[in-house]
Amino acid sequence: MANLAEKAERVFKTAWFSKAARKAHIPDSELCAAIRQVMLGQCDDLGGGVFKKRLGKNLYRSILLAKGRQFWVYEYLFAKQDMANIGEARLVGFRKLANSYATLTAQDVDRLIQEQDWFEICN
Repeated sequence: MANLAEKAERVFKTAWFSKAARKAHIPDSELCAAIRQVMLGQCDDLGGGVFKKRLGKNLYRSILLAKGRQFWVYEYLFAKQDMANIGEARLVGFRKLANSYATLTAQDVDRLIQEQDWFEICN
């Protein structure tokens, strides 16, 4: 995992995740602290570029995608009380999404930011 920490430089959250985090009262500062822990391997590696990290005093779980190893994306947030874990079908979907993120160019990322589909944090 240490190798990932050296290469993954940018951190984003999707518009959907941003709204969910706001409702859960999870600030960007907590997301940035959590991503540093993820880069050190303090997370659950679900394979295929999908990672799970606890947030919000262990009340929430976040799903991060990092297939491209150039950036991390906070993609999904769920309350521990609502769902013990994500299902296999959803995990497969996240792995496919991580693979598609791996093909994004710098221009694609810039467009996602301009269209406010992604928000850059921790910079």
